[in-house]
Amino acid sequence: MGKEDKVKLVLNEKALHTVMLDPDKCMGCITCMRRCPTEAIRVRNGKASVAYEKCIGCGECVRLCPHHAKIPSHDSWDCLNDFKYKIVLPPPSLYGQFTNLTDINIVLNGLLALGFDEVYEVGKGADYVSEATNIIMNRGTIPKPILSTACPAISELIMMSYHNLKDHLLNLLAPVDVAAKIAKQNAIKRGIPEEDIGVYFISPCPAKVFALKMGVGVEKPYVDRVLSTSDAYMHLLPVMKDLTDIKPICSLSSHGLGWGISRGEANATYKESTIAADGIDNCKQILDMLEDGGLQDIDFIELNACTGGCVGGVMNVENPFVTRGRLHTLIKKLPRNINNIADLNKTTDYFCWEQDLTLKDVFKLDDNRIVAMQKMMEIESIMEELPKVDCGLCGAPSCRAFAEDLINGVLPRDTKCPRKEAMEKNSK
Repeated sequence: MGKEDKVKLVLNEKALHTVMLDPDKCMGCITCMRRCPTEAIRVRNGKASVAYEKCIGCGECVRLCPHHAKIPSHDSWDCLNDFKYKIVLPPPSLYGQFTNLTDINIVLNGLLALGFDEVYEVGKGADYVSEATNIIMNRGTIPKPILSTACPAISELIMMSYHNLKDHLLNLLAPVDVAAKIAKQNAIKRGIPEEDIGVYFISPCPAKVFALKMGVGVEKPYVDRVLSTSDAYMHLLPVMKDLTDIKPICSLSSHGLGWGISRGEANATYKESTIAADGIDNCKQILDMLEDGGLQDIDFIELNACTGGCVGGVMNVENPFVTRGRLHTLIKKLPRNINNIADLNKTTDYFCWEQDLTLKDVFKLDDNRIVAMQKMMEIESIMEELPKVDCGLCGAPSCRAFAEDLINGVLPRDTKCPRKEAMEKNSK
């Protein structure tokens, strides 16, 4: 397979595991284009399109589309028949979707009643990651401030746009990967054939779908299928109402459950100097400050692309602020520390990346530096002729993006700026 074929394969995979467009519903309103944090969306000929090499799976386009034309990708519930032994990984944010939930065990038993053979809570993985984080922070091997890598949309954003911050990244697997890794290895130890085991994650967002499908940070994906929280919610509701025997399955700590809310991870570091930001625009502001040399007095930074943290994922059902309140209520009922690395007989290395994240030059104008400089000069020349109001009439999110589309051949070089043409027509 040639380099070009590999690039196409990655893009096709990303299209399958981030966000898809329903062209019949798309009205070309440019809402998604204006709010995409990486300018990955264009609206041409009345329809939106996504440059998937720039998509970080944050779900902003899904959240904001007034016509529901953006569809987050995930596996169908029918895939439960794909494996003989099914392990499900519920995230902390799932429990906050249910009204008047007083016992997490009701949800866990509901999952078993739906046909899963085993439940392993992602919050347990979060406990182990929190402990490993504190060990690494005390070693001082990563320059401060240390950046969390739990949100795959933020990690993807840094790999694309903030290359200078790579050394600040916490080189630990996400809690879902840790949970999947432990659960699968434990099942194999119990004598279950590896080929019979299917690990299912219930995801609140498309970024996690992509990261798990592609195996970001791991040599081989530990999760086999990724379901949506909304699908799980609809299947769980009727089953949970009919449960008669509630087995005590839950082994979550308050810290592990707290990871579903913004600042949950930062609180688990026990460091006084931490920052937690949520919402993609707020996260970009923090990253900009850090890249400019600020925030050097901070120990740890937790960033979540979704408002409120994972409770704000676009594949959830409930309002994130309502969910956050419900989780706070459940957190108060849980013990503080019950899941420790020592109990697993593992070292910290067990929870570290199995392979480094890869920097991505998706915004590079050309591989040849001289050609890239020439293109930059052409862009600046075109910018001098544009109105610089970023109106979006051209189908690009900004005048600079329009100029880059011209230079990179996305648009014919003789394409005119609609706003400039209208202004010239009105002035006559």
